[in-house]
Amino acid sequence: MTMADHDGQATVELVALLPLLLITALAAAAVIAAHTAGEQAGQAAEAGAVALLRGDDAHAAARAALPDGARRRAAIAVRGRRVTVTLTPRLPIRAREPHLTAHVTADAGPEAAP
Repeated sequence: MTMADHDGQATVELVALLPLLLITALAAAAVIAAHTAGEQAGQAAEAGAVALLRGDDAHAAARAALPDGARRRAAIAVRGRRVTVTLTPRLPIRAREPHLTAHVTADAGPEAAP
């Protein structure tokens, strides 16, 4: 084999690897976005539970605990002494968002005895 036979080999290998690198980067972004959504949902649910203990509006407290961009993608439910926050992550591929949605529930504890 001569040197001329190897011309372009590195370019062909790079072009072959680019799709794999793109898929890996998108998968890493999805994992990070899902983890972030879980953390944000957890903080919001806890803020809602604390508001219940204080006698404040749990729904408003949970919504206020979320970053501005996440508020549009969040669903907050208050049932009794439990606050559940469902948050869909923002992903580069929207088709995967429902599969990585975070659901976090915080419990404010039992009702206080009269």
